[in-house]
Amino acid sequence: MFGSSLRALLILLLAALTTVVPVRAEGPGAKFKLLADDPNDTMTSPDHQLRIEQYWKDLGDQGYLHQFWIFDSQHHHSFLLNKEEKIDVAGYPAGFRFTPDSQWLVRMQKLGAGYMTLFLYRRSGYRFSVATPKPLGELAWDYFFRQPASKLMVRDPKDPYSLDHAVAVLIKGLDENYAWMGQHWPDSRYLVISLSFDIQGQDKPTPWIENWHCVYDLKTGTFSVPADFADNNANAVKTPGPARQ
Repeated sequence: MFGSSLRALLILLLAALTTVVPVRAEGPGAKFKLLADDPNDTMTSPDHQLRIEQYWKDLGDQGYLHQFWIFDSQHHHSFLLNKEEKIDVAGYPAGFRFTPDSQWLVRMQKLGAGYMTLFLYRRSGYRFSVATPKPLGELAWDYFFRQPASKLMVRDPKDPYSLDHAVAVLIKGLDENYAWMGQHWPDSRYLVISLSFDIQGQDKPTPWIENWHCVYDLKTGTFSVPADFADNNANAVKTPGPARQ
């Protein structure tokens, strides 16, 4: 009688513990270390429901491999943002920005000394899917090289390093929909991107750009250049001076 009651009590206690103690997220595993040298190494979404954590693994002479994990606010569910990426893409930490509605995520990824691109993700719960057929930074370059401003500039679209020190970055202000730029755009609709490259090492210098701006529309998936950007973009185009004799 007493033994049966004790067993029943233990079963009830075990069931209660199973209910109360949550299942922890699988996460990156013991071989990866949390990157926490800077407050920007982690980030919380504007709705406070998600947290991005960066982890790294030492690959010796190859360098460091980084993983970017999404966790829910309780750290119970996990999602690896850059699954199957190698060191050529994830060799450095990244910067992240959410749209104000927390439904889109932009990743600003350093690729090497003087090279940076952008990735865009769409949210579904605590998971994200890649929102563009190739990195958003590459799409921005494709757009630029269809514009008159790119005349005489040389680029191999199949070689991401054909432009010296090519940089695609997100202009600050996404969290306030770029109000500081004097814009009054709909909430969480547009991304402002800046493009730059130089002509270092060219035998025959051609024009280049420094901080040429364009806008990506998250609703339509298209690029444009607002009229307000005309002066900035005109000054962004640089031309080589006369060759020295």
